[in-house]
Amino acid sequence: MPTDVEQPLKDGDLLAAVDLGSNSFHMVVARYLLGQLRIVDRIKETVRLAEGLDGQGGLDPAVMPRALECLSRFGQRLRAIPAKRVRAIATNTVRALRHPQDFLVPAEAALGHGIDVVAGREEARLIYQGVANGNPPTEGKRRLVMDIGGGSTEFIIGQGFEAIERESLQMGCIATTRRFFADGKLSRKRWKEARTEITAEFQQFANAYRERGWHDAMGSSGTIKAICDVSVALKLTKVSVTADSLAVIREKLLDFERLQDIRLPGLSSERRPIFAGGLLVLDAAFAELGIERMHISDYALREGVLFDLVGRASETDPRDGSIRALCDRYGVDVDQAARVEATAMALFEQVEGPLALEPGDRRLLSWAAQVHELGLAIAHSQYHQHGAYVLEHSDIAGFSRTEQQSLAAVVRNQRRGVHLPSFEKLPDRLVPNVLRCALILRLAVLFHRGHDRDPLPDMQLRLDSANAATLTLPRAWLEAHPLTRADLDSEREYLQDVDRKLVIRTV
Repeated sequence: MPTDVEQPLKDGDLLAAVDLGSNSFHMVVARYLLGQLRIVDRIKETVRLAEGLDGQGGLDPAVMPRALECLSRFGQRLRAIPAKRVRAIATNTVRALRHPQDFLVPAEAALGHGIDVVAGREEARLIYQGVANGNPPTEGKRRLVMDIGGGSTEFIIGQGFEAIERESLQMGCIATTRRFFADGKLSRKRWKEARTEITAEFQQFANAYRERGWHDAMGSSGTIKAICDVSVALKLTKVSVTADSLAVIREKLLDFERLQDIRLPGLSSERRPIFAGGLLVLDAAFAELGIERMHISDYALREGVLFDLVGRASETDPRDGSIRALCDRYGVDVDQAARVEATAMALFEQVEGPLALEPGDRRLLSWAAQVHELGLAIAHSQYHQHGAYVLEHSDIAGFSRTEQQSLAAVVRNQRRGVHLPSFEKLPDRLVPNVLRCALILRLAVLFHRGHDRDPLPDMQLRLDSANAATLTLPRAWLEAHPLTRADLDSEREYLQDVDRKLVIRTV
């Protein structure tokens, strides 16, 4: 299991989570006390990032200033919190961008922290973590959690603190309002047609969810809270949304002919322009999933990120479990993986100080070593490429898109020619250290090519800032291992092809 050199959480430590949603940006700060999190600050700003999407993966430049100004304000609040205790998450709108770095680079500069883009199902897992920790589940009972964001809607069935089923559909309150009511007009005929289209998108998972079943349902988004507020203001319910109250709200909504005319008790002016799209999604979900009542959670994605940070700083990092699950699923030779990991870690320790490598780099290299042969389950030929593809494109619980791309880049470059395009998907700030991890893994894999258990000799590795490597080995051992010597000669040529240098010294 990978180990970090960073200190575990201690009483009084501050943690912060930033959620760059498609409608609102949220920040929550908590203090860690006696193994629990105590919320000490919250900031929410309506940014409506999804309004800037143009349908071809572009973002309207007019949206950028309000996003960056918001992140600058968040950044000021975060200055006193160590970077390793802060995690920022971007969701559906950034996922949809054709060139996400055009947004992420200035956004990270404004915030002062890196921003992780998460896949829809990872977003769903984090939402469930937030809801489950804020609203303790009934022991042995399953729960349905639904979150309607600006650009996507997540559906999760979980038991205890584990998400069992996770789905993410492209039907958030902003996206759905723009899709069906772009001209601002409302009518019963248009609503019925929109419901038919939305309902069709539920078919991919609705039957499986109904068969799995649940004990209670909870909604965690601003949209569902707004619908609940209207239901309470109309005296239809007290603290929830029901199928009956939803039907009444829908009929009252459809009495208006335009979005701008909507006036419902309990509905804020801020929520009014996107209320119809959110109500449409919830209306369809109640009908297709057979929901009778949905309670409201004050905890959601950002709180889930906080609890995930606690896990990452302890022995319960969900990413470790995901790596073990991948090894089981693809029949990885765990003994060989352990040998490669041990050698990679020994080499890493020799260079981490001079290169100021981070605990996260150590974990990345360790995980890559554990799954480096994953692609053998597909074919021996080009197995490093097969493994990289699986790692980049699978839903791996606990990992952001950037983390999966980093892991895939290291595994892709464990052997043969160095594939520099693998690193082009990564933020520039990560490339140097991810490449160094790949160079270390290459050597570890090379020395264990034979899958044998013979101990390796003492060796010394030095990497400079330009990624020139010097490897020192006992002369007698190298002469007794001609295949390894030939592989090292080939490695020199592979690195030379990408303007990297490997020097072999013997003593």
